[in-house]
Amino acid sequence: MQDAFIVSALRTPIGKKKGSLSGVHPADLGAIVLSETFKKIDLDPNLVEDVIYGCVDTVGPQAGDIARTCWLAAGLPEHVPGTTVDRQCGSSQQAVHFAAQAIMSGTADVVIAGGVQNMNMIPISYAMLAGQSLGFNDPFSGSSGWVKRYGTQDVSQFNSAQMIAEKWKLSRSEMENYAYHSHQKAINAIDNGHFKDEIVTIGKFTQDETPRAETSLEKMASLNPLIEGHDITAAVSSQNADASSALLVVSEKILKEHNLNPLVRIAHISVRADDPIWMLTAPMPATKHAIKKSGIALNDIDVVEINEAFASVAMAWQKEMDYPMEKINPNGGAIALGHPLGATGARLMTTMIHTMKRSNLKYGLQTMCEGGGQANVTILENCS
Repeated sequence: MQDAFIVSALRTPIGKKKGSLSGVHPADLGAIVLSETFKKIDLDPNLVEDVIYGCVDTVGPQAGDIARTCWLAAGLPEHVPGTTVDRQCGSSQQAVHFAAQAIMSGTADVVIAGGVQNMNMIPISYAMLAGQSLGFNDPFSGSSGWVKRYGTQDVSQFNSAQMIAEKWKLSRSEMENYAYHSHQKAINAIDNGHFKDEIVTIGKFTQDETPRAETSLEKMASLNPLIEGHDITAAVSSQNADASSALLVVSEKILKEHNLNPLVRIAHISVRADDPIWMLTAPMPATKHAIKKSGIALNDIDVVEINEAFASVAMAWQKEMDYPMEKINPNGGAIALGHPLGATGARLMTTMIHTMKRSNLKYGLQTMCEGGGQANVTILENCS
């Protein structure tokens, strides 16, 4: 099996609800990072063998295999195909895994992986709701097999976030404190230029607009819960957002033939699953599986990116894994930076790679909760 290397990792700034990217067609949004990749990397785009993009709610402007559409909208070679992946919130992390597997198996030498999502144009869960006009209330309740196994209980990320908070004994004030520091870390990262090498500007839009400098613990405490009687509020939840991200994955052969400098080696990829009703707990067993299978000890991991779908998810992972909080999401997470569903996995990886390079860290681990009770884990090794 051969190694897979990432030689470019780029993303757009992240647009907030009704923000700077709300009117940008997803094909154009996803095209920006593709075209910019080949402006920064001296490699002929004709050599690309596949484009793999994550996207969730692939309806309307995100339908019709958005990966292929983004590539064509970027004006890149027509003979290069594309395919779109939906592993819910982990879609673009899975896209990177598929790209890595193609390289590792020797069936490809150059693959671009990434993701795109415009949540202003297509609201979250729109694809799940689109079937209601055809008589389907949700994707699950009409299945006799599903009902036999899981009953008719609600499949809800909000319930899951609350269940996790209760099981790991996380109070509302503790989650709000975590969320507040996510915003502070993101603002600090912006102020110190930590994102400058990873962001592709779009016109005059040059930096993430989601972090809330004006927020406070007092404001967070004043919010009503999303479900009456629960502790989960908008303040401790990820923000809806718009963005795209892309990573160029190549073989060692391509590195040598084209004199490319690798950013990181993909040291491990895996995915595991857990109870779909709990939904958001899978990063914990997935991380344990990845550590065991990779042979890389958790205390050898220098930085972790875990998607802040909710504060309780990242906080429970930290408690369960007994990992230093200061090494988790050092530049802020989705509570501050937003969670553009299909783009988030590649966005997290892009940020983690640039953190590893900037701070000369050897290993980084990325994981995230995903619909269906799933979680991808990627371990990267710094090549410098």
